[in-house]
Amino acid sequence: MTASELSAEFFARDAQAVAQDLLGKVVAHRVDGRWLRARIVEAEAYYIHEKGSHASLGYTEKRKALFMPPGTLYLYYARGGDSLNVSCRGEGNAVLVKGAVPHLVGDGAAVMLAAMHRRNPLPSGKRRTDARLCSGQTLLCRALGIRVPDWDGKALPQIRLRFLDVGYVPERIVRTARLGIPLGRDPHLPYRFVDLAHAGSATRPPMKRGAREGADYDILRP
Repeated sequence: MTASELSAEFFARDAQAVAQDLLGKVVAHRVDGRWLRARIVEAEAYYIHEKGSHASLGYTEKRKALFMPPGTLYLYYARGGDSLNVSCRGEGNAVLVKGAVPHLVGDGAAVMLAAMHRRNPLPSGKRRTDARLCSGQTLLCRALGIRVPDWDGKALPQIRLRFLDVGYVPERIVRTARLGIPLGRDPHLPYRFVDLAHAGSATRPPMKRGAREGADYDILRP
């Protein structure tokens, strides 16, 4: 199936709608003469009015991308690793690309996968499983070679960094609370979205033991 590139208009919508619709889309980054690709399975929405967002802390030169037009890339360091976000409709609103799986299609898929593994081994130096290669925002950026200095503040579309629609739509989506939000900064808000079919490749399982549907998470059917 032919892939089509997402335009900036795709992001000019409510952040939760964008986060849901990003599931199944592909992030493609050209580095060292080769395209590296991952299909998004996890995304989080952020709004300026809630305390979990960077934008709620106010405008700074570092956070200016969040206040730029929809489709602007906002990258920052999380625990020493790079994180990829895109601004959405409304100043300060954005989506965090949280997790993905390698997108293995076409000629050269094996070579691409090997290149992604070389960029993102386990701390021991051993190879990660394919399913966990991009499980988390910093692992995703590391596997794809996406770095803060290269892309922060750049507007989509870009020649070497693309978001693609490859025709995949999740059958079911898990909606639950975001990860890593401290107490007192709205950790309860259900702004995390996970493709249920690839829940094992999310940063953490979205339905932990003892969790109850309707209380701790919801299942959405696009």
